[in-house]
Amino acid sequence: MTSGKIARIAFQGEPGAYSHQACHEARPEMEAMPCRTFEDAIEAVRSGQADLGMLPVENSTYGRVADIHSLLPASGLHIIDEAFVRVHINLLAVPGTKLHAIEQAMSHTVLLGQCKEFLADHGIHRIIGADTAGSARHVAELANPKIAALASELAGEIYGLDVLARHIEDHGNNTTRFLIMSRDADRSRRGTDGMITSFVFQVRNIPAALYKAMGGFATNGVNMTKLESYMVGGTFTATQFYADIEGHPDDPAVKRALDELDYFTTNVKILGVYPADPGRH
Repeated sequence: MTSGKIARIAFQGEPGAYSHQACHEARPEMEAMPCRTFEDAIEAVRSGQADLGMLPVENSTYGRVADIHSLLPASGLHIIDEAFVRVHINLLAVPGTKLHAIEQAMSHTVLLGQCKEFLADHGIHRIIGADTAGSARHVAELANPKIAALASELAGEIYGLDVLARHIEDHGNNTTRFLIMSRDADRSRRGTDGMITSFVFQVRNIPAALYKAMGGFATNGVNMTKLESYMVGGTFTATQFYADIEGHPDDPAVKRALDELDYFTTNVKILGVYPADPGRH
């Protein structure tokens, strides 16, 4: 951590965003530092302005967060932890407002889509905002009792809004997975729920290379919990894969599987070795 300074954790978004909530839940002792973009959050850690970074990688309802996987390999940072955060959506309005007075609700289009049933039941029209916390701030500035925001309770606290209805999402299991990034790697064994190893690789240009590369994990009994592909270098022929596996690189079975992976691939890079979050299970 930065000597003589308050430890900071950078996130993308405005104060009150769900990434801000993740910082509060996973690192309550640290000061959360809002950043305009994911690149800015990464640079804040890389430059020493922040000690850690909190980056969302996937959501249980909407899948992976665009661009994150392509940013991680070149970031120069290491994954040291993960955090699973339940996304509870709340209807927020200016103080003194009653639910029946709300005519419109503003939020990011994703959150609006997750509360269709509640909004329809109460005859509330949707307004698309740039993001969740920004919508809460805008509603506070408008001070119009007919317009509410869909956001976190933290956003309500920050912008002085009342919670008119809590946890109004259509599906009760909506969860976002975050990765906690650091300038320094930590491959020590820690936690009580096992270890996760994340890495990226490109397959060699030989027939069935991906099938053969993955075979080592199956034959060695290593559970692969995620495998995603994305294009690199602006070409359709260069494909990079991101993978998460259960286990530590020093585990004999994992070591054998990674050795076999190395034979059929190029540019294998371990992004982090970190304890599995209990929320994973």
